[in-house]
Order: sequence, then structure tokens, then C-alpha cells
Amino acid sequence: MKLNELNARPEAKKRKIVGRGPGTGKGKTSGRGEKGQKARSGASIPVWFQGGQSTLMQRIPRRGFNNNRFKTEYAVINLADLNKFNEGDVITPELLKEKGIIKKQLAGIKVLGNGELTKKITIRAHRFSGKAVAKIEAVGAVAEVI
Repeated sequence: MKLNELNARPEAKKRKIVGRGPGTGKGKTSGRGEKGQKARSGASIPVWFQGGQSTLMQRIPRRGFNNNRFKTEYAVINLADLNKFNEGDVITPELLKEKGIIKKQLAGIKVLGNGELTKKITIRAHRFSGKAVAKIEAVGAVAEVI
């Protein structure tokens, strides 16, 4: 056995060699057929390409109403993120942005109940999940809706 005969996977098949004469069955055009776009070198055609015809998705008319354009998106934080603040702090969206906890305020701040809150703080946000409110009140902190 020589180094060039080593194979990492013994079940791996030998690579098919094309374009090597008439006896192999893959000579001359190397299994690409005769002429055309797919016979040329460097040809890679997207699956949805239909020979220059407009694609199916472009031909189908858009119908109905979609509310995605008008949905409100909130910047989300978890209760575990609020443990970085000191006891008695008043947490506002401006303070969260300043500390780098959120990047954009979007339509507002929503506080979710993931993690545990250990400090008595006042949280001012636009939305609170039910689980978050329960955990905030259990600690003795205050949740204020802006």
C-alpha cells in the first residue's frame, strides 16, 4: 500500500472520469449531450430559470391583503438582562440603549419572563408578558407601562 492509495472512507466510490475516448462511454461530449447552454463550460442555471420566459412567481398575480407591512415590532429583553442594574434603579428605553442591551428601540420595548429577576427595580417599558409581570411583582419590583 502506498500513500496515494490510502482512502479515508473505504466505501467511497472512485471518481467518474469523463472525456477519455469512445471505450469509456463518457467520451467526446462527456455526457453533456450536443449543443446548448448546459453543454458549455461554466454553465450553471438556476433551478427556477425557464429559458428566458418570465418565472412562475412573476406570472402569478398578487391577491389579497398582507398585514406584514403594518405589524408592530418590539425590541425584546428578558428579565435576566435586567440584573446588571443596581437596586432601586429606574430602567427606561433610553437607559437600555445607552448600556447596549438593545440596539434599536423599534416600536417599543417588550419585557419577557425568561430568567429570574433578583433586584427591586422600576421597569418602564411599552409591553410586558404575563409571566414577566408575575416574576417582577414576586420580587417586589415595579412594572410600569409607558
